[in-house]
Amino acid sequence: MSEAPHYRHPEQLVSTGWLAAHLDDPNLRLFDCTTYLLYETGTGRPYSVKSGHEDYDNGHIPGAAFIDIQQELSDTSAPTSFMMLPHDELTRRFAAKGIGEGTRVVLYSRKATQWATRVWWMLRSIGFDNAAILDGGFEKWAMEGRPLSTTGRDYPPATLVARPRPQLFVGKAEMLRAIGNDRVCSINALAPDLHSGANPRYGRPGRIPGSVNVPAANLQDPVAFTLRPANEVAPVFERVGADRSKRILLYCGGGIAATLDAFLLHQLGYTDIAVYDASLSEWAKDTSLPIEVD
Repeated sequence: MSEAPHYRHPEQLVSTGWLAAHLDDPNLRLFDCTTYLLYETGTGRPYSVKSGHEDYDNGHIPGAAFIDIQQELSDTSAPTSFMMLPHDELTRRFAAKGIGEGTRVVLYSRKATQWATRVWWMLRSIGFDNAAILDGGFEKWAMEGRPLSTTGRDYPPATLVARPRPQLFVGKAEMLRAIGNDRVCSINALAPDLHSGANPRYGRPGRIPGSVNVPAANLQDPVAFTLRPANEVAPVFERVGADRSKRILLYCGGGIAATLDAFLLHQLGYTDIAVYDASLSEWAKDTSLPIEVD
């Protein structure tokens, strides 16, 4: 009898109840990671990026600091948004935010968990593993009537040593080599209309050839904003051919939604997972790269 699907790392997904009981822990580092994408047409870019700092100022979980993913943790000189910094620089910036040895990090965002999982995946890429996602994020906390604060927070700088895992992020070259390779499963975490080619948001419509679709939005409860349980998530990945023996390459529009799929695959026990950082923001504009539509 096969083992029932379950999340292998429950300490990396904490409840609102757990957080409420630990808000005063001196080693806790709590961050609001909210970012918004304002979709555009006729500008030559898929969206503009808006920080969630205004919403943070209007009310956040008490004691939380704010992380601006694009301005504080990304390479702002890159041609696409949200590109990874070199590991040493990213480590320095996380340390400046108060993340270091002996700290317990909890990340949350509003509306979409993918912003929190993006920061979680970045921390994992520099070798920091004592981080968790708040299940249900800000919405669940607020819906439960828990306290909010308008007092800003900055943690004192910490000491953080990088232990890089460069294999957690890939570029277009590895995505290209994966096409037709039956030892690799490439997964698009975007909505079905973007995967099929019905929506040309990123330039050339369509997907990386041979890739399959597991929309990140479908892995989160649309009302409670909690992540779906393992017994619902595991079959979704299995149906598209995401076998544990394969290398799993995940992409989306800009390497954000893909991290939600990556987080859940990690929870399910997959070990060879990577995110294509630039994703379709790069791929769709490079006419030398193949693309397919339904």
